[in-house]
Amino acid sequence: MVDIYSHYEGGLRCISTHGPSRASLATDAPADNYGKGGSFSPTDLVATALGTCMLTTMGILAHKRGWLVDGMDVHVKKEMTKALPRRIDRLPVELSIPASIAAAFDESARKELENSAHTCPVRLSLLPAIEVPITFRWGG
Repeated sequence: MVDIYSHYEGGLRCISTHGPSRASLATDAPADNYGKGGSFSPTDLVATALGTCMLTTMGILAHKRGWLVDGMDVHVKKEMTKALPRRIDRLPVELSIPASIAAAFDESARKELENSAHTCPVRLSLLPAIEVPITFRWGG
C-alpha cells in the first residue's frame, strides 16, 4: 500500500505528495476546463501513468531476461469526450523501440514484451469505456 497526500491550493491547483519518497507534483485544471493548464491535469496523469506503466513493465521483463531495452519511447494521446459528462474517451498509445534495440529481439521475445505492455497494471485498471489502441514500432 502506498499513501498519496493531496492538498488543494486554490485556483484549481493541487499539490500531491508520494508518501514513501516525499516527492511531489502539481496538477492544474486544463485550459479548456476553467484552468491555467500550467501543469499536468488529473486526466493527463492517467495518460502518463498508462505510458510509463507500459515502459516499466517491459523494463521489468527485460531485466528478468537480461535484455537491454533502454531508449524505448511511448507517446500517449489523451482524447476527452465531446459531450458531458467529461471523461477520457480514448488513449491511443504508440510504443517505439529503436532499431538498435529492436534488432536483438526475435518474434517470440517481441510478443512477450508486447504482452507485458498490454497487461501492465494501469492498462488492466482502465474501464472498457476507454478505448486504448496500442501500436508497436519495432525499429523506429
